[in-house]
Amino acid sequence: MMSLDMLRGKVAIAGVGHAGLGEAPGYTEMEVLAQAALRAVADAGLSMRDIDGLATCSSSATMWSMPVAEYLGLRPRYIEATMLGGSSFVAHLLPSVMALVSGQCNAVLVCYGSTQRTAAFGRKEGVKARSLLDPQPFEHPYSPLQPVTSYALAAARHMHQYGTTRDQLAEVAVAARAWARLNPEAAMRDPLSIDDVLRSRPVSDPLTVRDCCLVSDGGGAYVMVRADRARHLKQAPVYVLGNATAVWNRQISSMDDLTVTAAAESGKRALAMAGLEIRDVDVAELYDAFTINTLLFLEDLGFCRKGEGGAFVEGGGIAPGGRLPVNTNGGGLSCVHPGMYGIFLIIEAVRQLRAQAGDRQVRGAEIALVHGNGGTLSSQSTAVLGSAATC
Repeated sequence: MMSLDMLRGKVAIAGVGHAGLGEAPGYTEMEVLAQAALRAVADAGLSMRDIDGLATCSSSATMWSMPVAEYLGLRPRYIEATMLGGSSFVAHLLPSVMALVSGQCNAVLVCYGSTQRTAAFGRKEGVKARSLLDPQPFEHPYSPLQPVTSYALAAARHMHQYGTTRDQLAEVAVAARAWARLNPEAAMRDPLSIDDVLRSRPVSDPLTVRDCCLVSDGGGAYVMVRADRARHLKQAPVYVLGNATAVWNRQISSMDDLTVTAAAESGKRALAMAGLEIRDVDVAELYDAFTINTLLFLEDLGFCRKGEGGAFVEGGGIAPGGRLPVNTNGGGLSCVHPGMYGIFLIIEAVRQLRAQAGDRQVRGAEIALVHGNGGTLSSQSTAVLGSAATC
């Protein structure tokens, strides 16, 4: 019987690509997905004829994988379409590893596209349609402004329970912007201070608009192959060392503790599969839909103790030159966030481990931890990726 640790390093990410970051006027979500997919496949030195596995999902279509396969001209032997929100494209890793190692397929394309910012359909109609299928029966009757209301509630609880301050939350946004200013692809690159965050437009107390992720367009993709094949392709392989997904709740009102997420489980299992400790991580890419996310995940993943996330990020702790490089592309707060952000975490981690991140490159990065979040602190998926030095 094959155990999870036996899958460590057996599969590598061979290519990454993105398209339409920020705004993609005139393009559909399928078109930006296809552009990103073609770039990822080319980055790996492959062609679409080589792709026989597909992993994708969308918040706008329940059977999204089928039109994607059709549009790209694929007839996949393996298909993965589990929809867990923004963490999906991190959670797609382990099933794809299993499919590759078992020989079910030889090259898996993981892809996503969204034109959330420039979509032609009216926002009011979209919100109305989604509300009819609202899966949050204990919260929907009170008309919360989801998802921000739920994250604001978690932030308020963390501040009450641990003394976390608004300045500390703002540090997360300021750090993300500092990384974004080193990234020519980031949507927002203007200077940002703690005062700027605190004085920006209130959205849901205690969060302001600068505590909230962007609403943007964008497509992303990556290609996975078995490790022995990856070593002979165009790019330096980035190995999948560990991956785990955990779901403890859908509604935030069903959380046992508003300050503890299922990342506390997914992180431990991913690191165990990788045979590593949290202190081994050189760079962390954490799903920062809101500033509170970063604090919660730093704590739950073990970078610091519960309640100490605010102190951990103070004084530029996660900014360039800080104690831990976090969200080195600028994150969902300043780089890109087209509805679901998880795939861009993987893309940035791969670039860091290939030493292809330009001015934002983390020197000597060999191990990256990626953490995806979906829903309202609902699905959590953690991945540990490594360079050739780790295998």
